[in-house]
Amino acid sequence: MHFAPDTNDVLAFDVALLNTVSTASRSGTDELATVSQLADLLAGSGFSGRIDHDEQELREVHETRADLRRVWSLDRDDMVVELNGWLATTGATPRLVRHDRLDWHVHATPDDAPLAVRIRVEAALALVDVVRSDETGRLRVCEADDCDGVLADLSRNGSKRFCSVRCGNRVNMIAFRARSAGG
Repeated sequence: MHFAPDTNDVLAFDVALLNTVSTASRSGTDELATVSQLADLLAGSGFSGRIDHDEQELREVHETRADLRRVWSLDRDDMVVELNGWLATTGATPRLVRHDRLDWHVHATPDDAPLAVRIRVEAALALVDVVRSDETGRLRVCEADDCDGVLADLSRNGSKRFCSVRCGNRVNMIAFRARSAGG
């Protein structure tokens, strides 16, 4: 699947954010429990603008994470309702910008908007591209029985089933052992 590079980047960030919850993380704990962990998540994300590095910001990002997790698996029409609501309540005003190493891309909030608002709007804009391309089926929950991880399947053939190689290997090993025991 081919989206604009900034859409791919935001979808990758969204997956990383959503997979910090305890039921999806590698550690089995909330990997976004501290301001320091949020700073680590943001380090390679490309988010520019205001970052407060405080507990209030962390709480707001947690709320955004919960809302985004809920929207991730909605059907296309229900997703549109949610996304339109997000864009309306945040006062998103899209504009093209170029900064740092990035070529022209869309920002839709002021640089001094709270981080959680910018994450929500960036996610909404990326998901707008997914909806417009009729590719919401590529936003999935991991098929491993014991994992709540999510994935954005950006592969050409749309066959990605697991949130990580770890989950895929574990499920394949379980299936292999079941076949071996039966034969």
